[in-house]
Amino acid sequence: MTAVISLHDLTLGYDRHPAVHHLDITIEAGTLTAVVGPNGSGKSTLLKGVMGGLAPLSGQIDMPSLSPRDIAYLPQQSEIDRSFPLSVEDLVGMGLWREVGAWRGLSRSHRARITSALSAVGLEGFRTRTIGSLSGGQMQRVLFARLLLQEADVLLLDEPFTAIDARTVEDLLGIIHRWHGEGRTVIAVLHDFDIVKTHFPQTLMLAREPVAFGETETVLTAANQLRARSMSEAPDPQAGVCQRRTA
Repeated sequence: MTAVISLHDLTLGYDRHPAVHHLDITIEAGTLTAVVGPNGSGKSTLLKGVMGGLAPLSGQIDMPSLSPRDIAYLPQQSEIDRSFPLSVEDLVGMGLWREVGAWRGLSRSHRARITSALSAVGLEGFRTRTIGSLSGGQMQRVLFARLLLQEADVLLLDEPFTAIDARTVEDLLGIIHRWHGEGRTVIAVLHDFDIVKTHFPQTLMLAREPVAFGETETVLTAANQLRARSMSEAPDPQAGVCQRRTA
């Protein structure tokens, strides 16, 4: 298989304080990868680095075959201001912005694609609803519809199944498997180990540093989980970037 994302001794953080560091992994094209670990272990920070929203403090991210338009990102719902008077159609239509541009209106064909995406996530008839009127599960379906329109090769999902109903989880997992069947690469931050074991063949466990990476059954061991918890206890928030010594 072809490597699509390679991380080389990568350190990411804020104000020179690392949130995740010394990460060396390669993600191959068309794989399903779960990112797990305790709260505050750098999972969301890693996705932001890969999507280009956070520059490395040290090390590097290599994606030679990808351009920015090839990567789509699903943020946590808490990062979205749902008080803004935005319609479902407007939010889903943002998935077309690279194609449409900032100032052009949506054409009839664009609106047809929005309708198709909403149908794919089970939200027929929701076009004119405001996003503030949606339940958590409905909002997540809308965000997946936006991803469908982006048609990206790599999809980065930050906690896609948090605080939503079981039926929505099942339906959205179906979309993820559809992407996988199309050869797309999916990397998802997840907390539910049952979902990880059932649906994600590959897992990265983080505790600010990598704990384990590889086949899910070899990563989600009791020993690795204990190690991750111990590594995450009593961190130093003022720690600076450290450099590995080479022989």
